[in-house]
Amino acid sequence: MDAFGYLWMGLSTVLQPINLLYCFAGVFCGTLVGVLPGIGPTGAIALLLPVTFHVPPVSAIIMFCGIMYGAQYGGSTTSILVNIPGEASSIVTCLDGYQMARQGRAGPALGMAAFGSFIAGTGSVFGLVFLAPVLAEFGLRFGPPEYFSLIIFGLTALLYLAHGSMARAMMMALLGLMLASVGIDPLTSYPRFTYDILALRDGLGLVQIVIGLFGVSEILITIEKGVRRTIFDTEIKGLLPTLRDWKDSILPITRGSILGFFLGMIPGISVVIPTFVSYALEKKISKHPEKFGTGVIEGVAAPEAANNAASSGTMVPLLSLGIPCGAASALVLGAMMIYGVVPGPMLISQSPQIFWGVIGSMYVGNLMLLLLNLPLIPLWVKTLKTPYPILFTLILLFCLIGSYTIANSMTDMVIMIIFGFVGYLMKKFEYEMAPLVMGLVLGPLMEKTFRTSLLMSKGSPAIFFRRPISVVLLVLAMLVLISPLITRKRLAEKIVQAEEE
Repeated sequence: MDAFGYLWMGLSTVLQPINLLYCFAGVFCGTLVGVLPGIGPTGAIALLLPVTFHVPPVSAIIMFCGIMYGAQYGGSTTSILVNIPGEASSIVTCLDGYQMARQGRAGPALGMAAFGSFIAGTGSVFGLVFLAPVLAEFGLRFGPPEYFSLIIFGLTALLYLAHGSMARAMMMALLGLMLASVGIDPLTSYPRFTYDILALRDGLGLVQIVIGLFGVSEILITIEKGVRRTIFDTEIKGLLPTLRDWKDSILPITRGSILGFFLGMIPGISVVIPTFVSYALEKKISKHPEKFGTGVIEGVAAPEAANNAASSGTMVPLLSLGIPCGAASALVLGAMMIYGVVPGPMLISQSPQIFWGVIGSMYVGNLMLLLLNLPLIPLWVKTLKTPYPILFTLILLFCLIGSYTIANSMTDMVIMIIFGFVGYLMKKFEYEMAPLVMGLVLGPLMEKTFRTSLLMSKGSPAIFFRRPISVVLLVLAMLVLISPLITRKRLAEKIVQAEEE
């Protein structure tokens, strides 16, 4: 069967009533959390994960993926109307989108954001169809040493691309790996870091930690800051862009889609980076770069296409190699493990219904988002006016219910509250959460592949340097780690040279 035949199989899977319902629920919730600043797709997936334990795995994964790319649609609404990005990936959209709203062109800005996201999302699905199986076939050559080296490379790439200090990001990744080791040792059955607490023998739950880090901490930070929102009062009309708007936007959408998709495939690159790169590229090649930031539609079209394409691009390594590219995709990977689905190169052969069903759902979901977003913009505007005390009281209630219903345990609620305060302190002192989540999700797999590799080589670590793929990945990881030192040295030399001149 060729790629289009498999895509048709995926579409037939997602068009089943139950899967179609969960796809709709995912894109609707994704748009909603994108509209509401601060919640994010990671927090939404964490909140909904306990609810899906009795749901068919394909339906649940389709819903979670819908939340991931649906949030990119919703983030543009707050950027354009409120000048507050609902998602970090919509920061760039504020620059020109809000200015367009102030000029009475909120309708075309919102319309182009929706159409640009749809075009990018649809194009990315076809890229996913062709690239994911090829990468999965290549991944069949991977053994435990190669997987360990790939995880090392993914974590180091994430550290290199961290927004703040690389040392802080490394500390968070190590903390995530430590938390992943709590519980019963998988080989010796000896309890580790449990301190005779019975509830810790099963390990620290991924869901409770993520709900605390992303849900509870956001409530505490917002209460402390006392954020106020001012929605720009303008009549939203003319949602369909004009021919002139299309002429100005079609090439930026195309470039943003290609750039976002391929950058999104790189482990460690968040959805935010492609939007900045796309915006910078359009400003660089524009005939009127001085107009960027004053309300040009290209400044909305390109980054909105890039963030949606990047969101789809993250699914390539996730589905084909089992390597997440960020916190949200790491949580989806964790959900797949909970459901008993083995992620990685064997997913396409062992669970083709899930693999191709997810890909098919992305096309259907993007179509749903286009049909949803344009008519429901007035509803999203009203949602933005919900008072924060009411909104965050409901979120906290859902956090408590979600963490308790996993195992009907009060200990899980305590763990969630503890990590809520940990997340609050991390945000306050500017420590990133993505490395911690990646370490927590990939920790068990990293430990398993490392110890299995040593068993294969009778305890010799030389096995990681005897296999070509493993050596290449470790060398790349080493280059990523030492590159800041080289850059810093060159910068110091330039400063000295400038002072001498």
